[in-house]
Amino acid sequence: MMKITADTNVLVRACVQDDTQQAQLASEVLRKARLVAVPSVTLCEFVWVLKRAYKFVDADIVYAIRLLIRSKNVVCDMPAVEMGLAILEQGGDFADGVIAFAGLSLGATEFVSFDRNAVATLKAQRKKARLLSE
Repeated sequence: MMKITADTNVLVRACVQDDTQQAQLASEVLRKARLVAVPSVTLCEFVWVLKRAYKFVDADIVYAIRLLIRSKNVVCDMPAVEMGLAILEQGGDFADGVIAFAGLSLGATEFVSFDRNAVATLKAQRKKARLLSE
């Protein structure tokens, strides 16, 4: 059986179903694979595309990601994804949560940014974050 890494466009086609032929192919390969590896960067792109191109609201994006990661054949960096989802559910950026988690796993103790919303949202999650200002 196949062990695949799903590209963002495969996840988008399966989710949005806006191209019948590609949606069918995407859904089939995701369903038939023994293992579907979904890197965190792919989910960051997935969120970006759903928000920008398809105008999905955050709650629908959270639902789509949760549905995907609950699939028995999907593997991902669950702690990073959960932090991204927690930030997204608070109105922040999924990628900021993933980035903050990745930094912690690499040994960082604090997230720094010029992005006020990112810092505030991470602080609301009780993560050490500092706004850099000029």
